[in-house]
Amino acid sequence: MKYNRVLSIAGSDSGGGAGIQADIKTISACGSYATTAITAITVQNTLGVSNVHAVPNHILVEQINAVLNDIGTDAIKIGMLHSSETIKAVYNVLCQYNIQNVVLDPVMVATSGDKLLQEEAVSALKKLLIPLVRVITPNIPEAEVLLEKKIVNQDDVFLSAKELAEKYKVSVLLKAGHLSNDELIDVFYDFEKTDLLKLKSTRLDTKNTHGTGCTMSSAFAAYLSQGFDLQESAQKAKNYINGAIYAGADYEIGEGHGPVHHFHEFWK
Repeated sequence: MKYNRVLSIAGSDSGGGAGIQADIKTISACGSYATTAITAITVQNTLGVSNVHAVPNHILVEQINAVLNDIGTDAIKIGMLHSSETIKAVYNVLCQYNIQNVVLDPVMVATSGDKLLQEEAVSALKKLLIPLVRVITPNIPEAEVLLEKKIVNQDDVFLSAKELAEKYKVSVLLKAGHLSNDELIDVFYDFEKTDLLKLKSTRLDTKNTHGTGCTMSSAFAAYLSQGFDLQESAQKAKNYINGAIYAGADYEIGEGHGPVHHFHEFWK
């Protein structure tokens, strides 16, 4: 018997709602085995990020090598990388392995509005890391940085997903949560099949949205690790995050943006 394995390369969230903590919960809830390589330790709760301590890059690289040389992996999820040096370190080590299913969540801004990616790192992300991955999962502000243009409505989301895919030669899950529409339509553009998939949901009035991006990208990686194709994985990840948001909407935890309910299928 073998587990379907997912390696998460991301930062630690002391509040437990995002980052490595959300990734482990999500990957486990979606039926895969989670391993980790921690890029940074954030001092964080539901109100925001007050400090970031980067893990030395040689320790990050050693974590990745330790996991891949022994346990191996069926997919990789990449989250917070913080600096251009960290991006280059991850790029260099992953170039040594032939991992097909790599999902990159280009984490730039936390739900609270705190910036999590240094300015000089954006260029390294574009030039080095994105060409190495199979899927990117930006939200609208992140897609605006990657495209260097504004996205103001749902039609822009449809066009921008395709534009991102063609610009960076990668499949794109563009999340529409920053729009004000009652109906949210995330867009998955399958670059490998040149096909667009609309992922619809209804906006829920809740402040418990911390870690939604980490959660959705980790779910995507988990389903890829299990052998589902790109569009199946995108739809299943969307279904999972919808359920997690809905189930966690009425919980009270902290004074700010609370987490989604990662184990909504198990905590009955």
